[in-house]
Amino acid sequence: MAARDVDYSLYLVTDSTPAILGDRDIAWAVEEAIKGGVGCVQLRDKTSDTAQLVAIGRRLRNVTLRYGVPLLINDRVDVALAVGCEGVHIGQDDMELSTARHLLGPRAIIGVTVSTVAQALRACEGGADYLGIGTVYATPTKTNTKDIIGTAGVRNILQEVAHAGHTVRTVCIGGINESNVARVLFQSAAPSKSLDGVALVSAIMAAPDPEAAAHKLLHLVKRPPHFGWPTAESPPWPVDALQIVALAADTITAIHKTTPLSHNMTNLVVQNFAANLALAVGASPIMSSYGQEAADLCKLGGSLVINMGTVTPDGLANYLEALRAYNQAGRPVVFDPVGAGATAVRRAAVKTIMAGGYLDVIKGNEGEILTVFGDEKLQQRGVDSSSTLNTEQKAELVQKLAAREKTVVIMTGPTDFISDGQRTFSLENGHRYLGEVTGTGCVLGTAISAAVAVGSEDKIVAAIAAMLHFEIAAEVAASRSDVRGPGTFVAAFLDELYNIRQATVGGDLAWLQGAKLSRVP
Repeated sequence: MAARDVDYSLYLVTDSTPAILGDRDIAWAVEEAIKGGVGCVQLRDKTSDTAQLVAIGRRLRNVTLRYGVPLLINDRVDVALAVGCEGVHIGQDDMELSTARHLLGPRAIIGVTVSTVAQALRACEGGADYLGIGTVYATPTKTNTKDIIGTAGVRNILQEVAHAGHTVRTVCIGGINESNVARVLFQSAAPSKSLDGVALVSAIMAAPDPEAAAHKLLHLVKRPPHFGWPTAESPPWPVDALQIVALAADTITAIHKTTPLSHNMTNLVVQNFAANLALAVGASPIMSSYGQEAADLCKLGGSLVINMGTVTPDGLANYLEALRAYNQAGRPVVFDPVGAGATAVRRAAVKTIMAGGYLDVIKGNEGEILTVFGDEKLQQRGVDSSSTLNTEQKAELVQKLAAREKTVVIMTGPTDFISDGQRTFSLENGHRYLGEVTGTGCVLGTAISAAVAVGSEDKIVAAIAAMLHFEIAAEVAASRSDVRGPGTFVAAFLDELYNIRQATVGGDLAWLQGAKLSRVP
């Protein structure tokens, strides 16, 4: 088979260790996987001796030949020659690409593992037929992993390879499975180059039914992602602040008419406040921190709020279970990394959640957003945020994070900054009382969750609608004669959220005249 004819959409890397394969036959597992849609197979075996590897390789070669699927051998050019298969896959510490090509000949398929731009460009210039980019996420099958690059690292490599004019095929590997494959492909795609497929190990080799597992994974690889994102092929997106303010009423009315579920996994301090706020904006709240409930709740047409106010091992496991459920159902998730930079435990939790699923909206203060972006030097004090960035730097930070994660990022503060990576806005509404009441930042996530539940086709428009509703209600409440401080403000604030919703549904949009939204160039 010619290298250009290989279908890399679903690339199987074998693992015959008992922990993965159990007592099943490797040739059976590979054949079942090919029946399910695997288009390329790599024999990876770091423990068998040469004679055993050749014997296993020949057995697999008999299977792959019947189905017209190429077989590659990991690392061992000598075994590939003895087996007579299509080629090899080599790592950075294995035989040099030029030597492998000399030994195997011009028609052999040779793939190279890369984890940096320099390695990728060197492999392209050396004539690699495809790149195996990774490791994307940590995985038990790669215990000696040197570089975990995430989807952002994959995308950077793809972009630089394309910029250099190379058309080499690409797959990524590392921690990819049914729950994240669609999101990995979506978030790793660069503007001018996307992955040609994904390489998987345990997601297929450890599956009780490799054929069914491969079939489902291939379906996820091939179908368009449900994650909304502005592209050249998308309908015209509103880019002017006045346009977006005018659309806020549609979002608020849609919440009122549909009463979307707002599933809050939040800290105990704000649960009651968040539930009351959800009711005030027209949503239906449920406070459930038990991840197993998400499998049912995600089917009800709402959205999920993950508020990292309380971080425990059990809590983190529940967050991840719920995140996977909502991702698989195609429903929005709002992530609030409360106090993200305060401790090493919280910083690690942020990384785990970011790797665990797609987040439609990431909302936090300056310190929290810096931590999510990857500022390891930042040390927050609790949930407080000390401003260290100027206006231009804040706008740039939210734009870069949103573009990297392909999501909506909101940085709250005296001036809020909102971006989806392509459109960035500043919002100057609000009142100081919001900073003097525990949990207002947390419950803003609840308001946003209701908005993106009904407006997921353009999430930045929905998120801004929720913020306008939230912050203008705060201004109106604070100006009331019966409000004498933060305590009386809370009740008035809930009242004004309700009042603005009712006025909007009735066609009274006078409140929007106070909107202070601006487009950031």
